[in-house]
Amino acid sequence: MFHCTHCDAQSLKWSGKCLTCDHWGTIKEETEHPSPATRASGSKAKPKETTSLKDIKAQDEHVRLSIGEHELDRVLGGGIVTGSLTLLSGEPGIGKSTLVAGMAAKIASTKHDVLYVSGEESAMQLKSRFDRLNADLSRIKFLEMVSVEELVATLEKEKPTLAIVDSVQTMFSNAVEAQSGSPTLVRYATSCLLELAKRTGISLLLVGQVTKDGSVAGPKTLEHLVDTVLSLTGEPSHELRILEATKNRFGATDEIGVFEMTSEGLKAVENPSARFLAERVSVPGSVIATVREGSRIFLVEVQALVEKSFYGTPVRRANGMDQNRLQMLIAILSKRAGLHLGESDVYVNVVGGMQLKEPASDLAVCAAIMSAAKNRIDSEPIVYIGEVGLGGEIRNVMAVEKRVTEAKRVGIEKSVTPKTMKSVKELSSY
Repeated sequence: MFHCTHCDAQSLKWSGKCLTCDHWGTIKEETEHPSPATRASGSKAKPKETTSLKDIKAQDEHVRLSIGEHELDRVLGGGIVTGSLTLLSGEPGIGKSTLVAGMAAKIASTKHDVLYVSGEESAMQLKSRFDRLNADLSRIKFLEMVSVEELVATLEKEKPTLAIVDSVQTMFSNAVEAQSGSPTLVRYATSCLLELAKRTGISLLLVGQVTKDGSVAGPKTLEHLVDTVLSLTGEPSHELRILEATKNRFGATDEIGVFEMTSEGLKAVENPSARFLAERVSVPGSVIATVREGSRIFLVEVQALVEKSFYGTPVRRANGMDQNRLQMLIAILSKRAGLHLGESDVYVNVVGGMQLKEPASDLAVCAAIMSAAKNRIDSEPIVYIGEVGLGGEIRNVMAVEKRVTEAKRVGIEKSVTPKTMKSVKELSSY
């Protein structure tokens, strides 16, 4: 058998590229071992006593450690569960270390001990960061990256309330012959830390990197082993960051937190909709759309610019939405609404670094393009909600009433929904 050292996929024959993860040069031959069935049948293991689930007293609620930050506690479901293993992933420079430093400072302020294990930063660098956060340093201890075995022994001795490992890709072992960051070592280290967390009740937070396609670096089993997977995303050119839980054994995965990068770390944004619309200026091509992230609704500004093309092929550019979706909406406006854009360049931008991932923003994009093409401004702020079909019809979307309520909460009374507008052709006379 052969296996991929990147994703652990197995195959019967060797190939230059893994057919599962498309990485080159990662297929290695496995050393022959007895099959699990053979080992089990030949073992001298004694049968164990089983326990009836009826005799187990269920806990009404997990014991949680509140961080003291509303947005963080919202994503985690109320706080970090005691004895849990949490993985925080994100691109380099997105603010992972800043976020976990803020979490450590908050927990230390509640008279809990925190151990920060770093393989990427020195003690002096961490101290300067905590000084900016005005953290209680008497409750925060530092440990440079050691072997997994030494780390487990240290945690058993210190018994901190929270231990942060930054990052899991820098860990190494004296018992496993593998390089730091390799799938074998990452899986081994995570398994050791998971067993420690369940046995001692220490809450562990691992920081991990992501690959080019946005997935967590390392074997896929890493995400299966941990209890919670947090993802920190955002545009490096913008100060806003979004934290979401893609996996949570102790809570829901439909909550997100919005933060702003400042000189004093990541600060929670209590009213994201007002923040996104704070600098909006009413000009042709500017409309308001709704974005649904988890269970929350945000209002964002969508801008469009339509200009005569000076080249044979018109330019279509999208920032914050799918390029192919924009092409389709332009074709619908041309065919169904009579808006001829064949000789015009079309640019669409979502302000604030947000992404339009759902079809509920189709109508807002069409309204922005129509407004820019006709050089027209809405007489009052209007929120556009609806999916646009190929026939030009406006279709219903999820949580329409919740979107309208969010608009009214920030002072926007007028909304265009599938109930008030049936086709994009009506945009030209709206």
